[in-house]
Amino acid sequence: MEREDYMREALALAREAAQDGEVPVGCVIVHDGRIVGRGRNTRERDRDALMHAEIAAIAEACLTLNGWRLTGCTLYVTLEPCPMCAGAIMNACISEVCYGASDTEWGACGGVLNLFEEAFPQRPRLYGGILAEESAALLRAFFQKLRKKY
Repeated sequence: MEREDYMREALALAREAAQDGEVPVGCVIVHDGRIVGRGRNTRERDRDALMHAEIAAIAEACLTLNGWRLTGCTLYVTLEPCPMCAGAIMNACISEVCYGASDTEWGACGGVLNLFEEAFPQRPRLYGGILAEESAALLRAFFQKLRKKY
């Protein structure tokens, strides 16, 4: 599979989140060509500020691979990770991060700042802009619908 194929899997999860009234962000983690973790935003449902797509996918990948070190894994997420998720990515020793849309409000991969350029001991390779327009369009549609509601 190609990067775009894995990002499409993340987009499917983001669409599920939107259907449930969550900000549409989806994430998959891949190891040796196999998806080992999936996540989507569930902050509203769970009433938990930590329930970002990346956190859920990391937790599932750790269970699947039976360990917290996700070295050799690639994380695909539809929106540029925030500082909390960037920290979790580094702590999990994820090797690569691929994201879709940039985030100029909370982005920690260049949107506001790039935590992966700092002198932390674990820093993944970073690839942005993968299916960015599809990811951004999903977010725009979600927030337009939300604004009309209020």
